[in-house]
Amino acid sequence: MIVVVCPGQGSQTPGFLAPWLEDSSRAERLAAFSEAAGVDLARHGTVSDADAIRDTSVAQPLIVAAGLLTLDALLADGRDARIGGIAGHSVGEITAAVGAGVLTPADAMRFVGERGRAMADAAAQTPTGMSAVLGGDEATLLARLDELGLEPANFNGGGQIVVAGALDALETLKAEPPAGSRVIPLQVAGAFHTRYMRPAVDHLAAVAATLSPADPAQTLWTNRDGSTAASGSAFVDLLVGQVSSPVRWDLCMASFAEAGVTGIIELAPAGALVGLAKRALKGVPTVAVKTPDDLAAAVELIEQAA
Repeated sequence: MIVVVCPGQGSQTPGFLAPWLEDSSRAERLAAFSEAAGVDLARHGTVSDADAIRDTSVAQPLIVAAGLLTLDALLADGRDARIGGIAGHSVGEITAAVGAGVLTPADAMRFVGERGRAMADAAAQTPTGMSAVLGGDEATLLARLDELGLEPANFNGGGQIVVAGALDALETLKAEPPAGSRVIPLQVAGAFHTRYMRPAVDHLAAVAATLSPADPAQTLWTNRDGSTAASGSAFVDLLVGQVSSPVRWDLCMASFAEAGVTGIIELAPAGALVGLAKRALKGVPTVAVKTPDDLAAAVELIEQAA
């Protein structure tokens, strides 16, 4: 059983879309995505520097657009019927919603454009940040977060939890980490997936009300708790709530294992989720589709499993 996974914010690097746009049909498709999202994705995906594409309002639509371009090629020629399911990490859940047939690409790009801007606006209200905590005891860490007023944002599995909140509290955690752990500050503009994002939730709820989601045509796991989505409208509700609640990628990977996953393919801009899978799902073959050159290996993995 092959599972397709869709990466979240932080996976983008300068120029990563350039090889995808050598194909004129993909360039045309990206132009339509740009219009829907209200962001010049071709410019940001080819010539913008790291600081420009770190901006939340740019990064999020850029990542989803890259995922959708990859999906088009990966699941062509009937291969959509040969995969076992799809899941996304954070903003990658919007990509996954398209892969599962819940949202149209145009609606997904409009939604992610609004999401990126709303989260950037929420982050600008209070100086906050995020840090990755590697190793140590989870219960000890969660107790320490409570003491400092911090929140767990991403349970990534493999001994990695991303935490978020006020910058001074994050500095205190870094200076005095729980036993056996180390704290690595992340280059992000706010405390995503925490209470600080609640203003964005209100805005996205209004945007979601304008969508017409379909029920999933493909197994679709959720960041909420690793369960599968039965209803398209319920999944869109989760997309809205996810902005201020933790991403449980650890539970998604546990669900993949329980379902009998035999291979994982990560869409562009790939790498992070394959890295987590190699630690949490040892021995499961993976393919990270970073450029079109990687599609052949991904297609071969699907064909072998069919």
